[in-house]
Amino acid sequence: MRQRRVISRLRDAAWVLAPLGLALLAGTIVYTLANYKMATVMGDSMSPTYRQGDQLFIERIDASEIRRGDVLLIEAPERYQGRPMLRRVIGMGGDHVAGEGNRVTVNGKPVNEPYVMDDEENLTVRPYDVKVPDGRLFLLGDHRANANDSRFHLSEQSGSVAASGVQGRVLEDSAVPTVLVTLGSLGIVLALAGFGGYVVRRRALRPLSSGAPWPVG
Repeated sequence: MRQRRVISRLRDAAWVLAPLGLALLAGTIVYTLANYKMATVMGDSMSPTYRQGDQLFIERIDASEIRRGDVLLIEAPERYQGRPMLRRVIGMGGDHVAGEGNRVTVNGKPVNEPYVMDDEENLTVRPYDVKVPDGRLFLLGDHRANANDSRFHLSEQSGSVAASGVQGRVLEDSAVPTVLVTLGSLGIVLALAGFGGYVVRRRALRPLSSGAPWPVG
């Protein structure tokens, strides 16, 4: 009787844990693919914040979610041979952006940029003073001495690129990837526990094979 109760509980656990684990794992995968992507830094334009070879977690956003200071993965088909690039948002539509050397102001206020290499400056860049058109972004690299950014395309809509080309924003907070990994791992554990209970139950119900009869003298 006791064995039957154990087998019944294993059966009930298997029916609950396996589907729950698979659903949790599948949901985590679908949510991650729909809202995030991975990207590898291919150049030096965002040093020292992001260095070549770094793996970044990119949060998919639309133009309405962009903020000044965001580091975006963005496509500008008219530049960079159409390859996605990492750049920092300095100005948005309607902003007045001015700069000289590594010093930048937005709407007349100096921008505090602790991420910029202050000891390196691109001497070929002339002072600029532009207004960003609506629906577009003025973007700079953190490594100002080695970044092909809005400063070099001022004749093309004040150097700006279309906000519609944004593929996502670099996720600075590691909490979200950690939670997603934890949920995915939990789904795997639950699924394995459920399948394990099912296997144990099958074995417990398997009839014992009868042995050879005792020899009769």
